[in-house]
Amino acid sequence: MKKQTFIFVSIFIFAAFICIACTLKSSDTKTSTGHTLKQIATIDLPGTKGKRFDYLTIDYKDHYLLSAHLGADILYVIDLNTNKLVKAIPDTPGAEGVEYVPQLDKAYTSDWYDKTIGVVDLKQLKVIKKIPAKNKPDGSTYAAPFRKLYVSDERAKLLFVVDVYRDTIVKTISFESETGMPQYDSVSRKVYLNLQDQNIFAVIDPVNDSVIGRYPVGTYHGNHGMALDEQNRLAFLSCEDDDMLTVFDLKTFKPIQYLQMAKGPDVIKFDPGLKRIYAACYSGAISVFHEDDATHITKLEDFAVQAKVHSLTVDITTHKVYAPEQEEDGKPVSRMVIYDAVQ
Repeated sequence: MKKQTFIFVSIFIFAAFICIACTLKSSDTKTSTGHTLKQIATIDLPGTKGKRFDYLTIDYKDHYLLSAHLGADILYVIDLNTNKLVKAIPDTPGAEGVEYVPQLDKAYTSDWYDKTIGVVDLKQLKVIKKIPAKNKPDGSTYAAPFRKLYVSDERAKLLFVVDVYRDTIVKTISFESETGMPQYDSVSRKVYLNLQDQNIFAVIDPVNDSVIGRYPVGTYHGNHGMALDEQNRLAFLSCEDDDMLTVFDLKTFKPIQYLQMAKGPDVIKFDPGLKRIYAACYSGAISVFHEDDATHITKLEDFAVQAKVHSLTVDITTHKVYAPEQEEDGKPVSRMVIYDAVQ
């Protein structure tokens, strides 16, 4: 009897060990940890699975994450305190860019499919107006002192200037190149714009919305994504044609360093607290870099994520990184993945 009991207990312990091992293995396949990031949560989203996402931004006033689900025609509003979906706002067909205007509790979406700039009231959580664009409205930036929103229309080779108090276009600036991501620099009080076909970095004065400078970005091509370190006077440019990060000096308007990214880089963001640059890459990685000082950037790793992740944003108060996924191991999903910064 004792022998049978011993055998039974041994089998039970062995089975329990196998179950625990399998559980841990399953958990490992659903989360990822690297030298710089650790996955801590996912949020399932109601939009059609397998459809492309695009830009994200953060409303720090209400602690909302605003995420454009391009292929599902939705703008998600997610509570950053609870990681819960507040609202999936419809009527944003083909939403690419999204920009937040804190003074007015409004957000603006760049709606490719109906060629408009959508005006979203974040108190009512609905679209309240459509501003006609031209072809493919894309990235956007807000120049708060001037009460102006700048929206690139990539394929029309335009930059729209929107008065956010009247929600009307007050000027249209034409270029000879497709337009990439614009960014407002609060130190110089200028707007920067990537002219990705010409490998040019354009400077625009919001006082009169005139182009006051055009500077070559150097060796590599297709400068589309952009992020700024205003304090150290640097711009980080995602040169898509060559999968290279170009570090651009905003004092001299010259490139000072080039670093290899993973294949298919797109959206790029900077965390000033950790001095980190994150680039979302379509091949299935977030390329992570560290700003050692104002003239030296070091690559930390290509952090593995699912394929087709090409957009992200970073919460500069918590250092969390948010990246939407449209597939998992080739199967369609619709979700937001949250990462903690590993230091």
